[in-house]
Formats: sequence, structure tokens, C-alpha cells
Amino acid sequence: MRQNERLGTMPVPRLFRTLAVPMVAARLAALLYTVVDRAYLGHIPGAGDLALTGVGLCIPMAALLQAFANLVGMGGAPHVSRLLGAGDPKRAEKVVGSCMTAVIVVSAALILVCLLGTDPLLRAFGASEATLPYARQYLRVYAAGMLFIVISLGMNAFITAQGFARVSMLTTVLGAALNLVLDPLFIFGLNMGVRGAALATVIAEGAAAVWVLRFLIRSKKAAVRLRLRNMAPDWSLLGPALALGLSPFIMEVTESLLSVCFNTSLQRYGGDIAVHSMTIMTTTMLLLTRPLMGLGQGAQPIVGFNLGAGDFSRVRQGVRIAILCSFCYAAAFWLFNMLCPAAIPSLFAPAGAARDHAAWAMHIFLASGFMMGLQFPCQSLFVSLGEAKRSLFLALLRKVILLLPLLYTLPHLFTDKVFAVFLTEPLIDVIAACVTTTLFVRTMKRLGRRMQTPDAG
Repeated sequence: MRQNERLGTMPVPRLFRTLAVPMVAARLAALLYTVVDRAYLGHIPGAGDLALTGVGLCIPMAALLQAFANLVGMGGAPHVSRLLGAGDPKRAEKVVGSCMTAVIVVSAALILVCLLGTDPLLRAFGASEATLPYARQYLRVYAAGMLFIVISLGMNAFITAQGFARVSMLTTVLGAALNLVLDPLFIFGLNMGVRGAALATVIAEGAAAVWVLRFLIRSKKAAVRLRLRNMAPDWSLLGPALALGLSPFIMEVTESLLSVCFNTSLQRYGGDIAVHSMTIMTTTMLLLTRPLMGLGQGAQPIVGFNLGAGDFSRVRQGVRIAILCSFCYAAAFWLFNMLCPAAIPSLFAPAGAARDHAAWAMHIFLASGFMMGLQFPCQSLFVSLGEAKRSLFLALLRKVILLLPLLYTLPHLFTDKVFAVFLTEPLIDVIAACVTTTLFVRTMKRLGRRMQTPDAG
């Protein structure tokens, strides 16, 4: 039995474990890039706080890369899943080729922007005179590997879409393992500091990108492959794929924008120590959201394939399992950080004022973190259901319609303005999760009625 055929026949709980466990493991392995880099940088003798804060100022650019990877991968991959479910592998291959071309064009543009406008970008991101040198060193090296990063993040989704979750997981494990080895060697062994952290990431992502391309080009197991003849963009296929990816794209673009807004606000009200805490909060949020994204991605091929095949019962099973697992993880993560708020900050800062400030911020920033367990799976699965417009609205709701106004309003209502800035996150978590869950339940009911009507007749 071909791997993609199992998406329509294997029992859904077993299928979800088969797909989701490798995806979550891959997401956690990918976090090693971030966590290991920042942990080592935070402990550089005499400069750890400034080095970590400087690298944290590059987070908006990393989020922008993730955004374009989402646009291509999280938009194109569900489209491929549905085409496979409908029995049309030729058009599915054209989607893969068109998306690869988009990856190359976008990466080239971002590299030029970063290399030509390094200092203006970083000052706009909230860099101070003390942190700018560290941020500059990191971004200029990091820019050299942007094509590798977008390939490994974006094109890897097309491996998962065909049911090869373990192969997809190995993409990230390979990069993470290299990063673990190279980070201490470059940062401390060769005394490269921030540049060493960036170089380790570039080399690791390069190896991961080669792994992805090797599978998509040469694997005989793949139902769809990357072929040169399909790389001329076919807008009749690329357009709908990018439309599906627009919601996760905007989610990450707004993450980039909001990272800038948070950093500039915190720099204004609390200085470098507040920006340092925000870097740790951002890393903590990744530890929460990336596994949730992995659970959502594990369910996407199930939902997308069976929606294309017209089996709503399996669609519903996949949705229920994804939401239950996501909420349980989010609740456990939230409880741990409420009970032990200094645990994660201690990874990035030695005992002292910086760590204590981050532990204080943790109680505020993650106060409603358990609600992510509803927000993220519903947001992710809207894409698999083909509900691009609703997914786009929800992406804008959380990070633009709600958060931006609160971010600039709350500091005027509280004496402690740094507290007010951190408070915006839990407020929007509650509102966005409630709205998203309500719309998702209504959408599932509507799809169920629509798909069951022909059978009734």
C-alpha cells in the first residue's frame, strides 16, 4: 500500500500518532537551534545579557523567514494533500515545483534587504547603542543562509503532505544535531561569539535543506517529486496554494511586526533589561507554540486528504484528536511555568537581576497560555478545510486587530508601564481563542451538513 493511501484507510488515532509524533519531535528538534544558541550566548562571560538581547533583536527577521516558509509550505502542502486525495498527482507535482520557485525568489530578495540595510533595520527593531554591534554581527552571517532556512522550513512540508512524517522529522533532527555540535565549537572554542552562533545555524540549515531536496528530487517512494520542468510557476495552482498559506504567513509576519513593537515599547519603558526579558518570553512562547504547530501539521494531511476523498467521519476524528492533544499540552506547559517561573529563564541568564526580571515577566506574559491549546489547532486546521478567508481573518484578529491597539493603550492606563506591555499577550490569548473556537465549531457543522447531503439523497 502506498504511503499516501494510508491517509484514507489507517485508523485515525493510529494515523495521527504516526504523523503527529514525528512532527512534534521535529518541531522540538528545530527549537534546539533557538534554545541552544540563546542558552550559550546568555552565558558568555561578561557579555551574555547584551549578546542575548542583540540576537533577540534579530527575531523579527527570523519570524519573517518563517512567514514565507509558511506561505509556501503550509499553503502548498494541504493543497497537495487534497490533490492526492482526489487522485491527481500530476497537478500536485506542479504545485511543488511552483512553490520551489517562489522560495528561491523570496529568499534572494530577503538576503539583499538584510545585507544592504543591516543597521537601519536593527535600529527600527529596537537596538540600542550597546546591543547594536551584537545584533549586526549575527544578522550579517545569518542572512547568508536564508535560502537554506526557507527550503528546510517550507519545502519540508511537502514531505509530510505525502505521509512521510518520519522523513520530515529527520530533516530537523539533522539540522539540530549539527547545531548542537557546532555551537559550542564556534562560540567558545573558536571564540567567535555571536558570529559563531549564526554560522552554526547557517551550516545546520544548509545540511537540512540538502536532505529535503534529495528526498523530493530522488526518492522513489514519493508520490510527488520536485522536477525541473514543473518549476515554471503555474499561477492557476500556485495562486490557490498561496491563498491557503496566507493565514499562517500573516500570523508570522505579524509576529515579526509585534516583536518589533514589543521591543521598541520595552526599550522605551524599561531599557535593555526589559528587552532581554522579552527575548526569553519569545523563546518560551516558541516552546509552547511550536509543538502545537506540530500537532496541527500532523492532523493536516489526515483532514486534507479525507476532505478531498469525501470522508467527513475521518475528518472529524482527526480534528477531535488534534484539539484534545493540543489543549492537554498547552495546559501542562502553562501550569509548569506558573509554578516554576524561573525554570526557563535560568537556561538563558545566570542568577541575577536579568533572570529575576524574566521570571517576574513569565507570570504575566503566560497567564492565559493554556488557551493556545484551542487557538492553534483550530487556526491550523482551518487551512486544511480550505477556509482560507476565515483563517486569514483570525490571523489578523489576534495579532493586529486586538494586540496592537492594546499594546499602545495599556501603558497609559497603568503606573507600571512594563507590566502593561507584557499584559497585552494574555488578554488577546483569551479573546482570540474564544472567537476562533466558536467559528471553527460552526464551520465543522456546516461542512458536515454539506458533505452528508448527497448521501442523504
